[in-house]
Amino acid sequence: MNDWFKTMANASVLPIDAARALDEDGFAVIGGPVESHCIAQLAHGYDAEVATADPSDRNSGRTGATTRVNDFVNRGPGFDPLYVHPPILEACCRVIGRPFKLSTMHARTLNPHAPVQGLHMDFPPEAADHAAGAWPMVGFIFMVDRFTAENGATLFVPGSHRWSKAQREVPVEHRSQMPACGDAGSVIVYNGSVWHGHGANVTNHARRSIQGAYIRRDAKSGGNLPDRMRPDTLARIGDLAKYLIA
Repeated sequence: MNDWFKTMANASVLPIDAARALDEDGFAVIGGPVESHCIAQLAHGYDAEVATADPSDRNSGRTGATTRVNDFVNRGPGFDPLYVHPPILEACCRVIGRPFKLSTMHARTLNPHAPVQGLHMDFPPEAADHAAGAWPMVGFIFMVDRFTAENGATLFVPGSHRWSKAQREVPVEHRSQMPACGDAGSVIVYNGSVWHGHGANVTNHARRSIQGAYIRRDAKSGGNLPDRMRPDTLARIGDLAKYLIA
């Protein structure tokens, strides 16, 4: 099928209230592609892949607050449904407004007692086509664990994707920031130009997630996914997944 963008855009699977929140607030929490009784199995696979990942794919940052493992498109069939979830793809059509591709997909664990992250945006909106209502990036965060205010649920500043350049000088915290909470298996889908950052994890437990980003099809990918695809992965995924990986 050649016109994947049209097919995804016409899917009509993104809830109306989520579409409105994505437009107005810059983010929404929606249902994910993994059945609740399968979450424990996915979490087990997550832990196994993180524990055995090549050091070149692991990054704990400067502070060690988080542990990131790259290349979760090649980590097994249990993770394949995440980046082809129809409501996420419809959200990409709505926000990006033109053909797009998957740029990155990685695991990210927020470690116990991690401090709050400074607010930031993933993609400045200068490249946005405001006349067409189009933006350069959509991100998603799949909740392997339940996201709560206590374990560092991602904080968003509603509407900040529409701020002018002069409004973007913000402190580490902002008075209108709010946590995007949800049960394990839920997904946050967000405009890459909205201000966000993880909250403080004040618990004794790690909070796990799988995160990905979609960008315009003609933009440079951050994860170099096409060159990393393994033969066994390509043999099992469908045409839509191959299209998204480009």
